Amino acid sequence: MDFNAAEEEEFGFSRNYFLAKETGSSGKKSARKLSDINVVDEQELREASANIEPKHQNDVADLINSYKSLYPKWVFDLRCGFGLLMYGFGSKKSLIEDFASTALAEHSIVVINGYLQSINIKQVIIALAEILWEQLKLNRKVSSRGLPKVQQPFSSRSMDDLLAFLDGPEMDEKDSFICVVVNNIDGPGLRDTETQQYLARLASCSYIRVVASIDHVNAPLLWDKKMVHAQFNWYWYHVPTFAPYKVEGLFLPLILAHGSSKQSAKTALIVLQSLTPNAQSVFRILAEYQLSHPDDEGMAIDDLYSISRERFLDCLYIPLTKEGLEKLLSEMS
Repeated sequence: MDFNAAEEEEFGFSRNYFLAKETGSSGKKSARKLSDINVVDEQELREASANIEPKHQNDVADLINSYKSLYPKWVFDLRCGFGLLMYGFGSKKSLIEDFASTALAEHSIVVINGYLQSINIKQVIIALAEILWEQLKLNRKVSSRGLPKVQQPFSSRSMDDLLAFLDGPEMDEKDSFICVVVNNIDGPGLRDTETQQYLARLASCSYIRVVASIDHVNAPLLWDKKMVHAQFNWYWYHVPTFAPYKVEGLFLPLILAHGSSKQSAKTALIVLQSLTPNAQSVFRILAEYQLSHPDDEGMAIDDLYSISRERFLDCLYIPLTKEGLEKLLSEMS
């Protein structure tokens, strides 16, 4: 008897659900639009968020101190050849930079801020090569015969040559390495496939150790099995700090901010900075043409391709073909 009553009740719920759907679909639709929402000004919103008083400060301080007690273990992991990957809720910028400046004071440190919209990874690797070269020259335990010959400046070398140099020199001090701190390795300036592959190859170099943080839930999808276990060789640490993303958030547009012309220009600038050099150059050609031909509806694809080739855009990251140009245009649209 109870089973039949429960079955009848479940049937009643199902019937009422479909009746409600049928009734709702026949009603009038709302005429409201997203543009009708009265959002606040960006500056006002940032000031309001800055004035929010932090809570549970004592508990958070105890949590950070517990992480600091792990500094010796983190240094040991780096000396064993692991890379450190910090994840968890809250900004980890202050934590990993404090670790690098205190526990790794005897090592050279290079910081990469992945939350920036555009990062030149080759300039980073050139800087690392120059630091390693200076260390080799100053290291008393390395004879002059053991020093590799630098036939051309690092700035004119290819990425493969730079990475080979970082992985090549041998020093007697096995614990000597350069620490690369990457805030938000999953950030907008680093999350493309090519940059991640270069970072993975960099992490596998003999005298490079990487300490990085991630915040996006899908960040591990940036890497394949080889990159995770053989190149980055991550040692994962769950270190939620509950700290606000104050610095990281400065470089992202606020979706709740008022869409004024100033905000629109700032958003457009952020989008342009996130484009590759090829795409930025193509966009510049299009903008110059439109400004000089305001009455035209647009620029012919053949003319755009010819001008792009004349300006030697194919000397940048990828060879510029007509198919590649059409791909760039589709990404900018």
